[in-house]
Amino acid sequence: MTGPLAGVRVVELAGIGPGPYTCMLLADAGADVLRVDRLTGDGRPPPEGPHWDLLNRSRRSAAVDLKDPEGVALVLDLVAGADALVEGWRPGVAERLGIGPDACAARNPRLVYGRMTGWGQDGPLAQSAGHDINYIAVAGVLWAIGRAGERPVPPLNLVGDFGGGGMMLAFGVVAAILEARQSGQGQVVDAAMVDGAASLMTMTFAFRQGGLWSEDRGVNMLDTGAPFYEVYETSDGKWFAVGAIERQFYAELIRLMGLGDADLPDQMDRAQWPAMKERFAAVFGTRTRQEWTDVFAGTDGCGAPVLSPWEAHEHPHNRHRGTFVEVEGVVQPGPAPRFSRTPGAVQRPAPAAGQDTDEALKAWGVDGDRVARLRDRGAVG
Repeated sequence: MTGPLAGVRVVELAGIGPGPYTCMLLADAGADVLRVDRLTGDGRPPPEGPHWDLLNRSRRSAAVDLKDPEGVALVLDLVAGADALVEGWRPGVAERLGIGPDACAARNPRLVYGRMTGWGQDGPLAQSAGHDINYIAVAGVLWAIGRAGERPVPPLNLVGDFGGGGMMLAFGVVAAILEARQSGQGQVVDAAMVDGAASLMTMTFAFRQGGLWSEDRGVNMLDTGAPFYEVYETSDGKWFAVGAIERQFYAELIRLMGLGDADLPDQMDRAQWPAMKERFAAVFGTRTRQEWTDVFAGTDGCGAPVLSPWEAHEHPHNRHRGTFVEVEGVVQPGPAPRFSRTPGAVQRPAPAAGQDTDEALKAWGVDGDRVARLRDRGAVG
């Protein structure tokens, strides 16, 4: 394993979405993450080759029956040698299975127990089902995203699941591991997507306090209200994004658009923003996306082509940076952030559930004879 977290061991109780993303971040950074998948019980061997779910990359998978007491005992033995455990079930599920925080702490007082939920471990909604769109709605995020006079637009599931969820839990787990190495005591990290999404809105709250943000949607500087922070259609039906906020960058934007000698209102004259957006749209509609890309290349005009996820890896800057990597023929986002001395890496392709049971358990110190007995019993597969 390579990366700054090499030597850190994490047990992942398999889930979907933000929990796996947390563990992908940890594993890409070098942590030895053992993904404990559900035992399907169909007796079929896992398919060969990498699994399609890229969120499960960089780690091994062992299939364990957590309804079998021997399967639970196995997980608790793994916990005894781990720095952290990550789970993303509803509050109380892990406790009912016998692998909740108290049971795990009894085996390993230094263990960091990371919990990923939408609503958190307590509160009126804690036991309610939900998804990203629900969490960011209650957090005050969804309302603010959209154009004037239109309904709010869900930003995929990036803000709740991955920004406010997976990233926050990864940060919390690493922070708690650092503290545990000083104090000798673990703790529970309660990462709720509603909390994390609200945290991401801190700057917006600051702007409102400073009188810089209207409560109306789509009329502010960063929510498509301003002509200089907007997406414009090009002559070939594609899109070009501009974000020239500072005055010197705005002046360069105007020059590159060919409006340097035009009689224009002040950049921050909000009453003129709608008319200026129409004028900008007319200008950007005169050239193709590539032509505008060439015009803005190497300048401070803050313009960039809007690329689809499937073409972004071809952009020269992304190629130079290695922003995207290819693993066994599959192009995917590479590890982030970058570390100068201990770089992370995609340690291995995503496995199918249970693909590495024997190898993974052996690497975590489980005797081969015990694995064979558990397999005969049907507790692992």
